[in-house]
Amino acid sequence: MKLVVENVGFEIGGKKILSDVNYSFAEGKRTAIIGPNGAGKSTLLKIICLLNEKFFGKVTLDGEDIKTLGRKKISQVMAILPQEKENPADLTVRQLTFFGRFPHRKIFGGETKEDIEEVERALKITRMKEFENRQVSTLSGGERQRAWLAMTLAQNPKILLLDEPTTYLDISHQLEVMEIVSGLNKNFGMEIIMVLHDINHVRIYCDEVVVIKNHEIFAAGEPEKILTAETVEKIFEVKADTFINSQGKKIIMPTSVLKK
Repeated sequence: MKLVVENVGFEIGGKKILSDVNYSFAEGKRTAIIGPNGAGKSTLLKIICLLNEKFFGKVTLDGEDIKTLGRKKISQVMAILPQEKENPADLTVRQLTFFGRFPHRKIFGGETKEDIEEVERALKITRMKEFENRQVSTLSGGERQRAWLAMTLAQNPKILLLDEPTTYLDISHQLEVMEIVSGLNKNFGMEIIMVLHDINHVRIYCDEVVVIKNHEIFAAGEPEKILTAETVEKIFEVKADTFINSQGKKIIMPTSVLKK
């Protein structure tokens, strides 16, 4: 689906959060949104899926204004996994995953065959089938993140939005989540838009990158062209070295903070 952001801005309490953001997301690709803290990355993600309705400008989905589509219609084609999530008391992984089916269910309808099939598929993709009867509160951080991811996948979205999906995870679980997300794009054609902090995850796992700095788009394009040591210095105000890893991929390593 064609997702376009036109002249989008947002302010709160007179403070500018986003200003005149214009971007046409690449259909069916993996796009990262990066930038310094407070640049407006998470705000943009919430605007895209209409969790934040008080913005200026326009966001269109296949040419239709998302404000006219409404949240229910949007949630049938777009799912978001926010950074901060409340730990559901006494819910099992399977019960949590079923919550993802709510946008597709009728008001007085029960679980359908399609609901069950989508939940099973989500649990399998996220490798959570063996944990389906465990309470979410008893899971490790990595397992819990995969449980929440299963819930969003049960929505069967065409576009998946992720806000810092690897935050608080150790290196192994970070890679596990990124591999699952890339698999969704490769195997199911799901479009992925995610806020990330790790610039090397962006270089390895993403097709496009949008850099937000000072509340507007600073740069956008292919990660290998955008994320060089020189541009990383400008974006994050750090010195960085470049080297080639064992897989032949160029890696950017920040080494020190620039003196102000």
